Amino acid sequence: MPLISDDYLAVHLSRRYGPVDGWQSLASDALYRCRATSLLITHWLDQWWGPNAIAFRLSSLLIHILNTLLIYALGSWRLVGWRVAFCAAAFFAVYEGHQEAIVWFSALPELLVFLFGVLAFLAWLAWLRRPERIWLYAASLACFLLALFSKESAVVAGPLMLVPLWLDPRLDRRRALLGAIPFAVAGIFYTGLIFATRDAHLHFHDGTFSLAAPFWITLRNSFGRLFWFWGFLALLVLLRRRASRLRPLLVFAGAWMLLGFLPYSFLTYMPRVPSRHTYLASAGLAVVVAAGLLAWRRSQRPWAVATLAFVVVAHNCGYLWTVKRAQYAERAAPTEELLRVVARTDGPVLVQSFPLPAEVAELAVEIGAGKPRSILLFDANVAQLAQAIYRWEPREQTGRSLDLRRLLSWPRATPVAMPDPDRHCGRPARRLPGAAPRRLLANTADARAAGRLHCFLPRPIRRHDLQKQGLQHGRLDQGSPACMLSLSTSLGEADDD
Repeated sequence: MPLISDDYLAVHLSRRYGPVDGWQSLASDALYRCRATSLLITHWLDQWWGPNAIAFRLSSLLIHILNTLLIYALGSWRLVGWRVAFCAAAFFAVYEGHQEAIVWFSALPELLVFLFGVLAFLAWLAWLRRPERIWLYAASLACFLLALFSKESAVVAGPLMLVPLWLDPRLDRRRALLGAIPFAVAGIFYTGLIFATRDAHLHFHDGTFSLAAPFWITLRNSFGRLFWFWGFLALLVLLRRRASRLRPLLVFAGAWMLLGFLPYSFLTYMPRVPSRHTYLASAGLAVVVAAGLLAWRRSQRPWAVATLAFVVVAHNCGYLWTVKRAQYAERAAPTEELLRVVARTDGPVLVQSFPLPAEVAELAVEIGAGKPRSILLFDANVAQLAQAIYRWEPREQTGRSLDLRRLLSWPRATPVAMPDPDRHCGRPARRLPGAAPRRLLANTADARAAGRLHCFLPRPIRRHDLQKQGLQHGRLDQGSPACMLSLSTSLGEADDD
């Protein structure tokens, strides 16, 4: 899976703020100082591996594996237990609902908030059980501060630490309340600093966040989507079994999910919390599913339990590979297409109808292709300077993706005589990526029927030349000279965005 649009911005910001001499500028940035840990990790990855999509994806996957192990570590608390923790960790590892936080590298802050927040929670519980080990308390406070430097939503880790005090009578509440004072001071100062610098904070002005948002509707929709459908099935089993002894565990899971959703319930651009922001809350869902599975297992044979576990894994992993993977590929397609055109061009490229902000195209060329952003031309008035034209047109919303291999091969097409490109272009035409080694479409009429077209121009060409040859704005009119063509897909938004 290649890098997606915002990933290039993340690399660009890491190159600005990641080095030591950029930390002062990072501290003065109201938005990105709250994401300092992800910027540092991105900077180190970029220094070691360059803008390598595989390295970035593996780093996110590694953090997800560590977070899964942390859920299993919750079993050290008697209220959870090792059996529930094991099943919860197994479900959390394959659950498809929070996939965007893992697949999309720009969502790295979500993984880090979970990592440092749960580490702080585990160290806090360990300190409450063994108060003589002061280093556990110090580790908990340090991890909480690292979580605050990962994303604003980390403030919920403080209230989360107080939840066990009302569920586990064996914990010393007085000591816990006194120990929570530094956490509360840090959280209040952090939140106050955010609101004090709201004039310079992007999310207070770009329409994505509002304290006046109907958060109760967002919470209702988000809980419904999170529980569908394995969560509802687990609740049905628990209600039927009347597992009252699991009530404290379910209260803990519910409080975990509520606190995980609460910071994102004030978003204004969606009626529910996007999937990447459900990463923390989905751990509470995993606990509910694990409790339901264990309650159902007692009256079932081993083969039935194994079959259900296989179905859970197949459903979540199958959905990722058959549905979500195609959506991420569509999200990455505009920049990947642009990089392929730029890689085969020695001069400027005229960019038309790019579906993302121009800055994304410039950063993709600068980081992904290693070329200056000045080679991109967005003004049609200087089209005579371009050596290639890039034009993106979204497909019609038919609900089905284009099958590129079937369209590009076109096995039933009738061959026709193709004009000599050397005669029209002055020198041998160069293929766009995707055109070779597959056969070209038989003629321009078939090409027009098949989908959208890009044309690569091997030398600077004037607008009246385009009109003379029947080529206008990246389209081929029937009967025009044949240039090497590339059929593009269209940008498809993921259902979570």
